[in-house]
Amino acid sequence: MAEPKNDDFLDDIDMAADEEFAEDMAEIDDEALELEQLRAERDQLKDRFMRALADAENARKRSDKDRREAENYGGSKLARDMLPVYDNMKRALEAATDEQREVSGPLLEGVELTMRELLNVFKKHGIEVIAPEVGDAFDPQHHQAMFEAPVPGTKAGDIIQVAAEGFMLHDRLLRPAQVGVSSMVAS
Repeated sequence: MAEPKNDDFLDDIDMAADEEFAEDMAEIDDEALELEQLRAERDQLKDRFMRALADAENARKRSDKDRREAENYGGSKLARDMLPVYDNMKRALEAATDEQREVSGPLLEGVELTMRELLNVFKKHGIEVIAPEVGDAFDPQHHQAMFEAPVPGTKAGDIIQVAAEGFMLHDRLLRPAQVGVSSMVAS
């Protein structure tokens, strides 16, 4: 009689191949998982890097803006403190009579030269005079109404008197012009 064939040997080979295949697949799965984790970490680091670059650029722009503002407006306190000097010199020149000009001509000429030099320094540093005229329209962005009065021949909102000139420092109001405004009602 013939002996039955023993297929256990073949089954063992198939099982060993399956186990080896399973181990290879597990190793591939582990490598794929590790690769996926590395990609996620790379993407996270790239995002953080881009945010850091954007923050650095924003900080640079902000510091440039702050520097420009310091250059343009850093002296605004000193400029405000100099405005009464301008006002007093202007009042002194306006108050001088013809008789005083004859007697004290050189002195008044010196005051006028000092006034011109002050205006040149103002201009050099971006300070502009706001000099409204009687009859101009009141502008709340540049003028401060000191009083209102009904004046015949004017319409409401017209400047009827200029008490003090105003000043701009570049594009900012340093001091509004102080004016009287007509409150005449249209008849």
